Amino acid sequence: MRDADASPLVRIRSLLPGLARAEQRVAKVVLEDPAAVARRSITEVALAANTSETTVTRFCKAVGVGGYPQLRIALAADTARTEARTSRNLGGEIGPGDDLASVIGKVSFADARAVEETADQLDVASLQSVIDLVAEAGRVDVYGVGASAFVAADLQQKLHRIGRVSFSWSDTHIMLTSAAVLKPGDVAIGVSHTGATTDTVEALRVAREHGAVTVAVTNFPRSPITEVADHVLTTAARETTFRSGATASRIAQLTVIDCLFIGVAQRHMEASVSALDATRDAVGSHRLGVRPDGRRRPRETGK
Repeated sequence: MRDADASPLVRIRSLLPGLARAEQRVAKVVLEDPAAVARRSITEVALAANTSETTVTRFCKAVGVGGYPQLRIALAADTARTEARTSRNLGGEIGPGDDLASVIGKVSFADARAVEETADQLDVASLQSVIDLVAEAGRVDVYGVGASAFVAADLQQKLHRIGRVSFSWSDTHIMLTSAAVLKPGDVAIGVSHTGATTDTVEALRVAREHGAVTVAVTNFPRSPITEVADHVLTTAARETTFRSGATASRIAQLTVIDCLFIGVAQRHMEASVSALDATRDAVGSHRLGVRPDGRRRPRETGK
């Protein structure tokens, strides 16, 4: 994780499920009103979280900010950066009284933040390692269920278009049987926002047992899927009303997938460009207004 760039709130949200119960209470106090916490003493925060000052300090270390003074500074800086973005109250939950214009603003704001925050915290070294592995893999299997299945299918389609042998699976039995025939030199990628989807976790475990390198794409770096992954790529999506586990998380995952795909394509630049041109030509005649040779038909003019 790129700690220098990532928002402290992004780190806290991603680590929340793995924190001790008392530390989770501190986290919730911070997430509910980070600007207020930036002005409070450690004693006030401990009282608000119904815990001790020692626990607050332990929480600070768990989320990688060192101590409470550093947390206050980080929260103050983050609040200053986001005030302009949220000046139109776009960062809040969608309520029953919101008009359609407000809904559009909040949805687009949440999606844009998911992309920005995912890019800010994405570990470049980890991504480069995964790119290297996928670029040289004999076969790449991608697993995902629910909304994550669409992301898995997107990565498979992208890799397939540049000539990389890849498959995506969302059915549990097929995921497991596919994982069982992987071998050293292959790569298995599991996509799960929560990192706790049993089907995807189990598929990665089986793939790893058979010698494949395993990769997890998840929003939570301490979730169960990371225990069976050799490499972890994290997203940073905050779900809002009506959108839990759906659009924002999927857009964040697609951001990571696009970076991965482009990195792999760069490793085989000439072959990738050639394959993309060939696949584009192959479907060109199936687009309206395009001739079988891929050129656009001239527009007819009537009198």
